[in-house]
Amino acid sequence: MKTTELPETPDAKSPAGADIRFIMDGPTGNMIHSTLPPGQINRATRHKTVSEFWHVLEGKGRIWRSDGSAETTVDLEPGVSIDIPVGTAFQYRSDGEFPLKFICISMPPWPGDEEAEYVDGKWKPSI
Repeated sequence: MKTTELPETPDAKSPAGADIRFIMDGPTGNMIHSTLPPGQINRATRHKTVSEFWHVLEGKGRIWRSDGSAETTVDLEPGVSIDIPVGTAFQYRSDGEFPLKFICISMPPWPGDEEAEYVDGKWKPSI
């Protein structure tokens, strides 16, 4: 059994460009806290082997997702949860005056940054 606390400072940057804090890991998945500063548009990526669940805690933004047969753009605001199935291209942005903050659960555990491949997205990245 594990117990953790949210680190005060970021542990790393995601391949897309967000500040991340590692929260929990285990044999079936891992969980991070992600922060995107106001106005930042991240690089579009696609995961090769993992799926993700996100839950928005603070801020406002948008996420674009495309699985090759359908695409959608969803407003990200506190209380909204989304999924990113394996192989889905996605890109997200922080549109409010405050940082966009969300919890992300990866299943299976994140294998490393080589997991993400860069793709063409909906918006021009700001980073």
